Amino acid sequence: MGLQAWFGGSRSRRPAQASDQQRYWEDLLTSLLMMAWFVEARDPYTGGHLWRVSRYAQLMARVAELSEQEVAQIGLGGFLHDLGKISIQDDILRKPGPLDEDEFAVIRTHPEQGARLLAGHPLADLVKPAVLLHHERPDGNGYPKGLRGREIPDIARVVGVADAFDAMTSARPYRQPMSIDRALDVVMAGRGTQFDARWADVLVNLVDKADLEHIQGHSDEGIPLQECPMCGPTLVVMRHHRSADPIYCRSCSGEFLVLRENGSIQVVPTGNRGDANKLEPEADEALIVDVVRETVRNLSFIRA
Repeated sequence: MGLQAWFGGSRSRRPAQASDQQRYWEDLLTSLLMMAWFVEARDPYTGGHLWRVSRYAQLMARVAELSEQEVAQIGLGGFLHDLGKISIQDDILRKPGPLDEDEFAVIRTHPEQGARLLAGHPLADLVKPAVLLHHERPDGNGYPKGLRGREIPDIARVVGVADAFDAMTSARPYRQPMSIDRALDVVMAGRGTQFDARWADVLVNLVDKADLEHIQGHSDEGIPLQECPMCGPTLVVMRHHRSADPIYCRSCSGEFLVLRENGSIQVVPTGNRGDANKLEPEADEALIVDVVRETVRNLSFIRA
């Protein structure tokens, strides 16, 4: 079943009735989240990154006692922050090694590209600061605008800390993930310069209370990250996958069977390879539906 079937189809203009208005907002959110999910799916090493950044950022916002509307907005910004990477060519996005100076210059264009993609969207104002400004730094050495301190909106500051923490604690083609303790050392070393001081402290507090264990190393609630034993990237396991369902590595095309037993998940290679059709990314519909409904539930102007 496609997402349009879940939500009843898209609409080109805002309807008047309350139930239709909610459906309208759900459709708009779905269009953004679908786009972000398929951007992430292009990079086999970043499976679950958007979900984790969104969840980290939401938890941090709740600990800071922000309103549920602000929590929802920050969570949405976390899910959409890398939208502009749709414009980055695959040979840079999927490079199996550190980027050189020219390639990094291309990567640095993704916040502005994401802001351009949002132009004219009815929900752009909710998330544009997170998309455009999540790589800004308190000391003014960030990008794309070189903003300082309080010039950077709160949503961008919290998403920036969550994004960096997840990047450090996740595997990349050229390095293993940092331990949580090592990543926190980096965050605290950059406290007030690279990372906003308030949100750095909130993150440390969350880790001290072990409130991130259900997010770190997961691609969805209750689904630990699985790695391809042949070449290393993340294998995407979704909620609807049952034991003996096949999944495929989008890097080496290897086929694996999902095994679920006593609440644990494993993947076992079959020795087969997937063809082009099987390697096409599949939208995680259940995850996207949950994010949309949670967001709609907590944004008052959508409920009105």
